[in-house]
Amino acid sequence: MKYRTIGTDPKTRREVSVLALGAMLFGSRTDEETAFAVLDRYVEAGGNFIDTSDNYAFWIDGGQGGQSEELLGRWRRSRGIGGEIVIATKLGARPLAPGTSYVDNAEGLSAKVIREAAERSRERLGVDRLDLLYAHVEDHAVPLRETVEGFAELVAEGTVGLLGVSNHAVWRVERARSIAAAAGLPGYEVFQYAHSHLRPRYDVPDDLFPDGSLGHAGPDLLGYLREEPGLTLVAYSPLLKGAYTHPDRLPADFDHPGTPARLQVLREVARETGATVNQVVLAWQIGGTLPIIPLAGVSSVAQLEENLAAIDLELTEEQRARLDGAH
Repeated sequence: MKYRTIGTDPKTRREVSVLALGAMLFGSRTDEETAFAVLDRYVEAGGNFIDTSDNYAFWIDGGQGGQSEELLGRWRRSRGIGGEIVIATKLGARPLAPGTSYVDNAEGLSAKVIREAAERSRERLGVDRLDLLYAHVEDHAVPLRETVEGFAELVAEGTVGLLGVSNHAVWRVERARSIAAAAGLPGYEVFQYAHSHLRPRYDVPDDLFPDGSLGHAGPDLLGYLREEPGLTLVAYSPLLKGAYTHPDRLPADFDHPGTPARLQVLREVARETGATVNQVVLAWQIGGTLPIIPLAGVSSVAQLEENLAAIDLELTEEQRARLDGAH
């Protein structure tokens, strides 16, 4: 396993594995026995960076989520897992009532919610401190200052370590970080956005983002990372939910003229290296110049093994140049 540092403060920064494990469907679509087997193998391989959220996976049963955190708590207790494993979770997008969603009825990012939701997550996970806590989605009804101060209070109390942000406009991230910096408070240091080798159209609106996607790591966010060396991108859906091996799963916003050229280069590099296309995508992210940690969920130990093998896949500079330049 290889590792990189997330965070800058010596009191809260952590060394985490360069491949994060997504636990979104653990305890719901992925049964407990399979999830435990995946978690055990990941840790055996040196992995120590697991990702979840307080709303995973509410859409499976129409509830409010919590199954993933609860399963991770049971796994931690049964295995005697302590602070050596970094578990990141998120708040703000848990539905306030069963049958609703984060689009129409999210818990939001008020100071009260941040405190109460973080406490519930700590209870479900069975931890005294949340190593990394993300603001999951934007909350336009609460002033940014209140959100910033709400997170900072938990860091000051020692119940939260690092702070992260997901699915926010970059200008709102920068504004929140500026508020924190001006007040001498901790700010967001880890960004979690969708990112893969194939690029989507960023102008396609949906229910959550009427002006186009804010959930993907676009040029603004990647440029921000280049200018701020203390930040890290945790890239979710790096394998596009299996679309590289099952093209019929490719989301509609990837259906544009740039996709075939990038796919062609990926397949060429895969043939040259003897690796799978999935492994090339992960290796491209892990070994690139930007601080990117791919976050990949799996539903079997076999899928995990394929992903783990990507950690030691070394791409040449020429191959990287072709992958970067394809469009």
